[in-house]
Amino acid sequence: MRIPSRTIALPALTAASLLVAGCSAAGPATTASGGGTEPAATTPPPAADRQLAVKAAIPEGSGAPSAVAHPSGGGRQAEKSSLKVASYDRKSGRAVISGATKGARKPSLAHPSASAPAGSAAPSSPAGSAAPSAPAAGAGHNSSVAVGDIIASAPTPGAPDGVLAKVTQVLGSTDKGTEVNTTPATLGALLGDAKADGKVPVDPSAVTVEPLVKGTKVSWAKTGDVRFGPKGGKVPLGSLRIDVGTSIATAKDAPASAAASASGFVQLAPEVDFSYDGRGGSGLAPGAASLALAGDWTAGWELKGQAAASTDAKPLRVPFAKLKATPVIQVGPVPVVVNVGLTCYLQVDADGRVNVDIKQDLKGGFRVGGDYTHAKGWAPVNTSDITATSPRATVSAAGKVKATLGTEASLGLYGTVGVTADIAPYLRAEAEGEASAAMDGSASAAGKWKAFGGLDLSGALQVQLKIFNTPIFEKPVPLGALHREWKLAEGAGAVSTGARRR
Repeated sequence: MRIPSRTIALPALTAASLLVAGCSAAGPATTASGGGTEPAATTPPPAADRQLAVKAAIPEGSGAPSAVAHPSGGGRQAEKSSLKVASYDRKSGRAVISGATKGARKPSLAHPSASAPAGSAAPSSPAGSAAPSAPAAGAGHNSSVAVGDIIASAPTPGAPDGVLAKVTQVLGSTDKGTEVNTTPATLGALLGDAKADGKVPVDPSAVTVEPLVKGTKVSWAKTGDVRFGPKGGKVPLGSLRIDVGTSIATAKDAPASAAASASGFVQLAPEVDFSYDGRGGSGLAPGAASLALAGDWTAGWELKGQAAASTDAKPLRVPFAKLKATPVIQVGPVPVVVNVGLTCYLQVDADGRVNVDIKQDLKGGFRVGGDYTHAKGWAPVNTSDITATSPRATVSAAGKVKATLGTEASLGLYGTVGVTADIAPYLRAEAEGEASAAMDGSASAAGKWKAFGGLDLSGALQVQLKIFNTPIFEKPVPLGALHREWKLAEGAGAVSTGARRR
């Protein structure tokens, strides 16, 4: 596979799906008995039992999956649709819908009249008039679009972030389809009183990676023994790995042997955690909802040399890769488009005096996002069990340094960011006097030194979470800073202590 020099666009294949039990229940049925009609033995279950499956969406033969709800046509639930979004302008709300015909829908077997009760016979045609014709084969019952329709679509060439919108005006026909005006819609209008809960992995082969530092390498592995990149044979299935090695600014007048550099890798298996419960709310607002980015995290990296002092009290920050993915999770008939953005970075904050040779290995899981309940509103979620070990730590000369190998993350729906987070594992060292000690037990001179590992997790919930039709907060809600730190090693004079894991 040939890799472009700047942007790596990996093939968009489907993620392994996670299926949550149950599907939407069928509607009421009738049966003839003694010349009349009566309810069939099978009746629709109560709304409390309407559990929707959550899985990775699979592209259809005709393109991106879509769903539509027709509140203006009898209040029907969202259902799979043959409509496709040819183009969509988020700013103006103007869209072109292909596979749609202009005008109001006519009653048919596929489109029951709003005035005809469920289970009743279709109204007969007036004498001398033609009976309504059946839909054309393959056209489906969504071959027309009307004011009030709510459309959800997976990404298409004309709408790369997908669409969740309500039709406010039908403008007319174009050579690409029916042109309409729309306004943003909410998931509640499509999911109603249903319940859905599941986690869907982000397919590593569907992630677009843009290296920002020369020498950055990308590897991934997925099911079916499909692997990519120099470390593909070592990467666990479902994981993406980014390796980087770069020199960093060295302290002025430092000897050549103290040239500063950083190298290592970040390996992650991200997944989207989505839940929705339409019961217990008010109006279209759900009783509960959740959106979070979670997954496994593994990293190994080392910092060497005498880094230059930070200028203007700002640490040196070097982004080395940008990652983007647009997984689509199928919630019942509704394609929910998730936008994931990750920026991996290296950050060094030093005083220009300390010389280090420290290696740190990190491993664990994380979850960042927001949980909503009707009673309490939105609450931030930030959990992590990432731990660290240090197989090597050498600190010499008085001074201090802190280095972070972190990731800025954004998570949203249909092109709007709902959660931002900064997952920042770090390593810091400090020395007093002239100390030199190593993990192998060797030491020289006098003084004290310590090495610490830690994790900072911060971020915010954004107002765009209104897409769940929940009450809107006026400004971003901080996730709350999660801060953990543990001692990796320390030494004094001729004493050196082994690394400890927390």
